[in-house]
Amino acid sequence: MECAVSHEAQHADGVTFSVLTFSTIPASGGGAKLLIAGMAGTAADSPDEGIRPLELPCGLGFLVEEKRNMAAPGRTPEGSGPAMEAVWQGTVAATGANNADLIVIQMVTPAVELAGDCRDILLGVAHTLTFTDPSLPGTTGDANAGEPEPGSAAAAVRNDFG
Repeated sequence: MECAVSHEAQHADGVTFSVLTFSTIPASGGGAKLLIAGMAGTAADSPDEGIRPLELPCGLGFLVEEKRNMAAPGRTPEGSGPAMEAVWQGTVAATGANNADLIVIQMVTPAVELAGDCRDILLGVAHTLTFTDPSLPGTTGDANAGEPEPGSAAAAVRNDFG
């Protein structure tokens, strides 16, 4: 659905790029909630796998993170295999509004030493995920209708971005 690319100029090797993507994946079988429940079982059975549950404004979600080796971009000399590069990959999955889809937010960077910062960015973005139309007028009729609840993630984001 969406892709954003950033660059970190202070990286040890010069400029490096990070990619943040938003996707919708159709859930098969019993729907997205069943898949999320299965991830809960995996997290409980294998706490060292890098899966942890998240409470998001849209409901239950999960963070999965890992360091992996991927083929590095660029040409490789003939007769040799592709050059490999370590990357950090973080993925947040949550159920979509209709339980037929998984909403996936993923961030990938070769700057594995920035994994903590990238995780914080990914979690910050995930905590803004809701299925409420912000253009709809509030139904309470008070002066603060349509304003986010003080102390909520939505209020913090509105505070940061105006």
